[in-house]
Amino acid sequence: MAQSAAMNPFRYLLLPWWIAQLPTGAKAFCDNPVIGSPLLNRWGLHVARVRIAAALARSRRSRLRHLIDADDRAAFERDGFVLKRDFLPAEDFAVLRQQVLAYRAVAREMVQGDTITRRMALDKAALSAMPAVAALIATPGWRGLNRYVGSFDSEPIGYIQTILSHVTDSDPDPQTALHADTFHSTVKAWLFVTDVAEDEGPFVYVPGSHQMTRARLDWEKQRSMRASAGLDRLSSRGSLRVGREELPALGLPEPRAFAVPANTLVVADTSGFHARGPSARPSMRIEIWGYGRRNPFLPWTGLDPSSLPGIAERRAALAWGFRDRLRGILGQPWANAGPKTAGAPARPEEVGR
Repeated sequence: MAQSAAMNPFRYLLLPWWIAQLPTGAKAFCDNPVIGSPLLNRWGLHVARVRIAAALARSRRSRLRHLIDADDRAAFERDGFVLKRDFLPAEDFAVLRQQVLAYRAVAREMVQGDTITRRMALDKAALSAMPAVAALIATPGWRGLNRYVGSFDSEPIGYIQTILSHVTDSDPDPQTALHADTFHSTVKAWLFVTDVAEDEGPFVYVPGSHQMTRARLDWEKQRSMRASAGLDRLSSRGSLRVGREELPALGLPEPRAFAVPANTLVVADTSGFHARGPSARPSMRIEIWGYGRRNPFLPWTGLDPSSLPGIAERRAALAWGFRDRLRGILGQPWANAGPKTAGAPARPEEVGR
């Protein structure tokens, strides 16, 4: 990217725009020659962004600590995630599971390698049809963990998500490679509606990898100097990949696979290294999935208009619609798959039509 900018001097008219992205969550080394500059990153630009974002996340969490108990705070600080089995009372979970599996709505699907990810937005219609899901996302446990781990008093975007493994003859799912979503703290939450076996695509996380230690910062610096052109495509877009063989040098343990029963909640900071575990056979995983990411350089915890009632439940549909309209410019990996249930069989030949 830096080379193409040098060959086309008119691109430097965009320099103010590239610089303006520095105090935001912009992460793609390949799209922004300032963020991806090998020279600036050798001088410490990327590491400075990581350090500042991490310090602000710690500050925001200190003001949200009342939302979760001391044991959960200690687990998060140590591991980068909180795991809670039997999250809902058994009777409540049985009702939620029945409502989720029976719900039918327009789904979006994306193919990555041999895996399909299916999502149905938890919009107003979905929450009206599934009052047990509406009750879940209103519970103090769900709300508190998502806010503390994400470091913002903001409502996560919610979906029913289904992971369908080994449904095409393509290359393996790229999400099975250990990676960090971005350079700053973000939150993802999974309430598993179905049991998850260890060899059927479980969530995988490297405990403690959310901590920006000296070893991790050195690793980030080395990666940032090569990310614009010298690494894989997803790393160049700001989601840095790491090999399992690199973990010992970073002072990190082996990844942990979350082979867990249904009704287990996991809330994780996905700036830590994580992946989707490989599946040994065609499999299906269904979950209530939440996702939150804001500008990491904001010092305040709230003031998020997108979390307001009437707006929060429309965000997924608005985002999909926006990319549909700008498909030719931005691309649109999420294809309209028509009305489906979460557990409908995979039909990869329909994806992308």
